[in-house]
Amino acid sequence: MAEDIINRVANSKLKVLDLEDYYPPGARILIDIKDWLLEGLVLRETDFRAQVAAHNWEQYQNAYVALTCSTDAIVPSWAYMLITFELEPYSKRTILGNLNQLETAIYQDIISNLDLSDYKDAPVIIKGCSKKPVPESAYVMISNKLRPFARSIMFGEACSSVPLYKRK
Repeated sequence: MAEDIINRVANSKLKVLDLEDYYPPGARILIDIKDWLLEGLVLRETDFRAQVAAHNWEQYQNAYVALTCSTDAIVPSWAYMLITFELEPYSKRTILGNLNQLETAIYQDIISNLDLSDYKDAPVIIKGCSKKPVPESAYVMISNKLRPFARSIMFGEACSSVPLYKRK
């Protein structure tokens, strides 16, 4: 007396939102400008401009770039702006910060442009496990954006989700 196994999750109105599905391809690169400073601390404009002019910017084609200075140097804003102008024809996105901040900025752009109308009045699970580096901040961003649409929001997997929000 064998009974058919029924996938109740697949047959339900439950919708799964997986932020990993939106992870864009492209290298993530950190440019540390300390090597372009005198002793890693002093920005001499003429030397700095020469370093920027001599750098191979084409290597950042279709990459996401974070600019930083890992020393305690006082770097004027125009230095990062100058590098940004050089990167603009090549990089997909350039930010001032570290690689975690870069991932946050990438997801901020993605989430702000998401059309969530498919989730209107639906119970939604925001999938939690991912193989790609989805930043924690992306889960906060999607929660804020999804709340006005969803009837309820859970986190995790269909078999073991944590309820977070239910419209009253």
